[in-house]
Amino acid sequence: MTNIPKALADETKSGLLLMACAVAALVVANSPARHLYERISEYTFGPESLHLHLPVSHWAADGLLTLFFFVVGLELKTEFVTGSLRDIREAALPMLAAVFGMIGPALLYVIIQFGSEEPAFHGWAIPTATDIAFAVALLGIFGRGFPPAARTFLLTLAVVDDLLAIIVIAVFYTEHLNFVALLAALAAVAVFAFLVNKRITYWFLLIPLGVLAWGFMHASGIHSTIAGVLLGLVVPATRRGREEQMTHRFVHKIQPWSAGVALPLFAFFSAGVNVIDSKGLWDTLADPVTVGIIIGMPIGKFVGIFGSVAFLTRMTRLHLGNGVSLRDIMPISILCGIGFTVALLVAGLAFPPGSEHVQHGKLAVLIGTLISAVLGSFLVQRRVRHHRHHSSRHH
Repeated sequence: MTNIPKALADETKSGLLLMACAVAALVVANSPARHLYERISEYTFGPESLHLHLPVSHWAADGLLTLFFFVVGLELKTEFVTGSLRDIREAALPMLAAVFGMIGPALLYVIIQFGSEEPAFHGWAIPTATDIAFAVALLGIFGRGFPPAARTFLLTLAVVDDLLAIIVIAVFYTEHLNFVALLAALAAVAVFAFLVNKRITYWFLLIPLGVLAWGFMHASGIHSTIAGVLLGLVVPATRRGREEQMTHRFVHKIQPWSAGVALPLFAFFSAGVNVIDSKGLWDTLADPVTVGIIIGMPIGKFVGIFGSVAFLTRMTRLHLGNGVSLRDIMPISILCGIGFTVALLVAGLAFPPGSEHVQHGKLAVLIGTLISAVLGSFLVQRRVRHHRHHSSRHH
């Protein structure tokens, strides 16, 4: 991304805030206050006539999270037009690594489910997503002195991973498609696109259009956060004269709301897994769904990303950036196992509401994220020490 230090500073703060909200949710969901937490989470409000009488937890996942996906759409557009995805030759290696980085965890998960009942297989996409905020935050904290090209590799890979995750949610987790509602959502996006491309950015026009696109997308059966991505992708990323890119301007305005309000509330209402009232921690951990996600996140990502980069750099003309060795990709591939935001969202979509797999899947996401974060950060620090030692010997 164009301003990596600034992005890192923001991502670090939002990553730590997310972590704090997830831990708070886990503590509250297993404390004497857990029944109050459940009551608040399940409290429904909204217009029934529009089929939007939803629980608080749904408003957090389907409503507030759309802001996060809008920012993802804006960042994707910037990367395609002026950033790391502009030159396909330079972006090819991290793009392919992102694809194999999704195949690895999905395959591992499916293999572990053999012998399980059919619904368990629906969770194959849970361990495949990378949480860009967390991964970049940890690289920012522990990776000072890491080659800049390695950071660019991680950012490009994570952005492509986001795009693939969006496609997976839209294609595999849409049950009943209402074409009329979908066309209405796309029409709202088209009007939004027309206005922003004409540089008409009055909030009293754009916000109602965004809400309309979201509402119709929700009614269409496709996950409503996809509306956020589409709205972000239609914002122009090219400069006119000396003015700032519109995508940058929008990110600057929306990011604080996304990172400071939407994501923490989503984390608080999604990560509250009740272990006390379920069969118990050991039974939860023995569920193949839990095992598949916990193993799929760090190991599946490592096999998919590190394995594909090792193969492609040896067998093709593709190569890593300046000063980056294959060993630097090892900690990056494990950091990519941090799946928090999208993984929690998919865990809620993959299984029927009320299924114990939902709770098991969410707990597994938290454990898999923790393992990936600790192991990845430790290996990043080892590589940083190696680079510092190497550069001091050359001075």
